[in-house]
Amino acid sequence: MVAEFFENIGMADWAVDAVVDSFAVLPFLFVIFLLVEFFEFYFSDKVNKFMKSSQKSGPIIGSIAAIIPQCGFSVIASTLYVRHFITRGTLIAIYLATSDEAIPVLLSNPSQYHFILPIIFIKLIVAIIAGYLVDIIFKQDEEMPVSTTETHVDTGCCNHEILTHKRRSLIIHPFKHTLNIFVFILLITLVLNYFISVDAISNLYSNNSLFFKIIQPVITAFIGLIPNCAVSIAITLMLIKGSISFGSAMAGLMSNAGLGFLVLIKANKIKDTLKIIAILLGISIISGIFLQFLY
Repeated sequence: MVAEFFENIGMADWAVDAVVDSFAVLPFLFVIFLLVEFFEFYFSDKVNKFMKSSQKSGPIIGSIAAIIPQCGFSVIASTLYVRHFITRGTLIAIYLATSDEAIPVLLSNPSQYHFILPIIFIKLIVAIIAGYLVDIIFKQDEEMPVSTTETHVDTGCCNHEILTHKRRSLIIHPFKHTLNIFVFILLITLVLNYFISVDAISNLYSNNSLFFKIIQPVITAFIGLIPNCAVSIAITLMLIKGSISFGSAMAGLMSNAGLGFLVLIKANKIKDTLKIIAILLGISIISGIFLQFLY
């Protein structure tokens, strides 16, 4: 019905496919974000308190918590790190494990469920191992002081107050978040479908030479550093459409910390922030290249 309407008004086939595919995931997205909102409302405070009081098990707790789709969990982690509640290793583990919008986008596409478990498993293993190694190799610069001061209000990708939980947000926020992500999906799918329709997908992702197998994850990992949830959506959609390899997608999804980087850039020491980004980028690139040859 939707396809016929847009075809009748003369829209190109690649654009019609993008619109139809985007509208198809809309109800799935709303249900997923509704469940995410209930999880955040009832459990996020408990997870945050547990991370604050469990420094030795921080990378494990942080990774498991981060793998569950949440709005702006990387922002919460960055805030906890800046306030010295969690270690650098725990922060890196959370960044590596967080899926941002990747898992919701995959969940809204039933035909792509085969990607979900490998992504979750690989992210968890890499995040936990990397988290502990970072804490061992890169010692914290100063003692972790006991502090309970929380004055800054952090917001997610749709200007949602992450640490403020109100019952009316249980419906309002999932609706806003769904609409926000739907627009991203529609725009990105339009762009991808257009390039595919004119055979203009970059040769970087279709060349099988050794050089290009190595350079693909490097490029995607750098793209993942862009602090916007639209990046994880774009990488996931490119994986679904076969425009990039699994290893390249994983490199980008592991380096993508969403809006968490913005908190570090604004509130953390510049030298320490650059060190964190360099460590995250290095781990993401190495993991992506390894997966390139494994898959």
